[in-house]
Amino acid sequence: MPAKSARTSPSADAARLYFSLFLEIGIISQLSGNRFQRVMPFGLTMAQFSLLTHCLRLGDGWTPARLAAAFQVTRGTMTNTLQKLEAKGFIRVDPDPEDARSKRVFLTPAGRAAQETALKALVPALAELPEGFPPELAAEILPALERLRNWLDTHR
Repeated sequence: MPAKSARTSPSADAARLYFSLFLEIGIISQLSGNRFQRVMPFGLTMAQFSLLTHCLRLGDGWTPARLAAAFQVTRGTMTNTLQKLEAKGFIRVDPDPEDARSKRVFLTPAGRAAQETALKALVPALAELPEGFPPELAAEILPALERLRNWLDTHR
């Protein structure tokens, strides 16, 4: 007799439901990313804007390796993003005082200002949204999406 798994597989209906959910999230991500990318100032990409926002939200001083893990990208991809932000003067990459082999990433005042300017540039891109998706509906589904994100984050 086969051993019982600690995890049970979802039913076919539940699997289809989850697939549809993640498909919708993926499409929404692509559409919103494209909409946001069109209005980004300073030639920022969504990856660069996301990194600036991450550092503002959670604090800076992270290593490139930790940032790569947080964004689930390769170290090479993160290095490329960091180099572009550093060339724009939005971050600085300093040697780690405790480990000479490592580096730490810090936002500059220009980086903080760029993130704020980019955030303001998104306002017009979001202004039409209430016509088809009222704020009350966003407030209603946001807790469920946060719960899903938290679960996925802790079960990487």
